[in-house]
Amino acid sequence: MDTVRPRGIVVFGGGTATNSLVDVLENIRESRNCMLSYVIPISDNGGSSSELIRVFGGPGIGDIRSRLVRLIPGSDTDAERASIKGLFNHRLSSDPVQAKLQWLDIVEGRDELWTNISSEKRELIRSVFNLVNLEIVKRARPSSVFNFAKASIGNLFLTGGRVFTGSLESAIYLLSTICSIPPTVCALPAINTNFTHHISAGLADGTQITGQNSISHPSAPTALPDDEIGNGGGSGSGSGVSQRQRLREMDEHDLIEDATLPGSLPTLRKQYINFSKADEEDLPARISRIWYINPYGHEIWPHANPKVVDAIRRAGAVIYSIGSLYTSIIPSLVLRGVGAALAGSGVRYKVLILNSSIDRETGPSTAPLTATDFVLAIARAAAESQGDFASSNDEGRDRGEDVARYITHMIYLDGEGAPKVNKEELAGMGIECIRVYGRRVDGILRYDEAGLARALEAVIGKPEMLRSRRNTSGQ
Repeated sequence: MDTVRPRGIVVFGGGTATNSLVDVLENIRESRNCMLSYVIPISDNGGSSSELIRVFGGPGIGDIRSRLVRLIPGSDTDAERASIKGLFNHRLSSDPVQAKLQWLDIVEGRDELWTNISSEKRELIRSVFNLVNLEIVKRARPSSVFNFAKASIGNLFLTGGRVFTGSLESAIYLLSTICSIPPTVCALPAINTNFTHHISAGLADGTQITGQNSISHPSAPTALPDDEIGNGGGSGSGSGVSQRQRLREMDEHDLIEDATLPGSLPTLRKQYINFSKADEEDLPARISRIWYINPYGHEIWPHANPKVVDAIRRAGAVIYSIGSLYTSIIPSLVLRGVGAALAGSGVRYKVLILNSSIDRETGPSTAPLTATDFVLAIARAAAESQGDFASSNDEGRDRGEDVARYITHMIYLDGEGAPKVNKEELAGMGIECIRVYGRRVDGILRYDEAGLARALEAVIGKPEMLRSRRNTSGQ
């Protein structure tokens, strides 16, 4: 007689930060003998993804590739797994000429990255590389040639798989199979699409920033005046010289033959291969809202991947992971269907793992977000997912009963640089706070894996055990 598997775990999170918790989360999954699903946004338009989007269109797949490769089971005796991880994590040279030469060596099977990869897997992978290379050559024009600088080999593979099958989820399945990722864990794109989806951020001072890369990393101003957003560039405060400059830049981009639609916002058509994650400049004000836009800057309200909604409904626990709040978590929460699924009675534990530091998105440094602000941002996004846009202001502070529908527990670190936590205020919203001890790495406060695992185990627990939070750490 088949045993019924316990309700699963769903993790919302994007790239590098959540990757650092994969081992902790897998241990929790294993102790519960359940399914573990990662929900990953597809709105990233920076790095090598920006060039793939420019030439091929389609979703931003960098975070998906990063998670899939991180999920490759570790082994001290399987040299092939290590080589496959090295291949799909590899980035080409920053010099475009050298990068193209190395790419051709990989496509033709000469590069040393193929060492220890079996012939059957090598030729399967090469067939996808050959296809994407053919597509790159076919799409080349005098005005538009693919730039291989810093290109991710894994991103190129996922793009080739998507183009060949016509399906993002099929490309993910192919890479998951090649990487021997166990069926008990999966990476789900927040939106299952063959199209590009961009986001915009509205700041508290009325500024609008267009495109995820511009939100996350220092860049030239990309704010759009209200008249351009609503009227396609009509008369008003945005008229005059700046209006003519925008139109001229748009005309210049329209002369380039690539995958972007004519008339698309210039900031969504640019290459962002080179950007800095260090010494990030403050935003002029706090981010107040995130929404999706079409290529012309108009707001849209997409449906979530049905498999994401189903995973939430089947879950016993949801975890909002560490990382970029407004570009790694919120873009998944505002999608239609997600908020209602989170508010459902089936999900018993909804745990926020609070960031250990403040970044560009959770600043500015003169008025950084507190733990309560993190909680309210998540609750507002989940409410917007259900069409409740009235919650986008600070009235949510008086709606503790609504907040508790989306977050029941918060795990946090207490130290210099970490968001401030008001336990009494959060308790009034129905959120239980659990402090854990961390460690400093190069002067930066980090979660200790063992301490975080104990805290998560105390909250979520094993299906057959009684929960006890008293022995967590440091309350």
